[in-house]
Amino acid sequence: MTARSVAGTGAADHVFTALSSPARRELLRLLLDEGAQPAGRLAERFDMSRPSVSEHLKVLRDAGLVAETRHGRERHYRLEAAPLMEIRDWLTPYERFWREKLTNLSNLLDEMEDEGGRDGDHE
Repeated sequence: MTARSVAGTGAADHVFTALSSPARRELLRLLLDEGAQPAGRLAERFDMSRPSVSEHLKVLRDAGLVAETRHGRERHYRLEAAPLMEIRDWLTPYERFWREKLTNLSNLLDEMEDEGGRDGDHE
């Protein structure tokens, strides 16, 4: 799936919705930093009920951001970064846009500072 097709489907909406929650972003960070782990170990890190953490994990799974495997009675989760890469690719043109605007602003401020310095030299 290309960045354009992600942006043109509900897939991007699911990813952005999943990322909107600080708890879900923290779950992703834990999986990134510490690797795959069982739901119970993830739940221990939060001040919320285990069913609440499981619901957050379901949202992440539905968005394709985590994968779930069962080991006996345990569910293990691991990060799936592909949807984040697709969102990054979709956001790249906007990053370039803002970088260009900030560069232009910096150049304008430099020009104004140079003109102000020259005006002060004539006094």
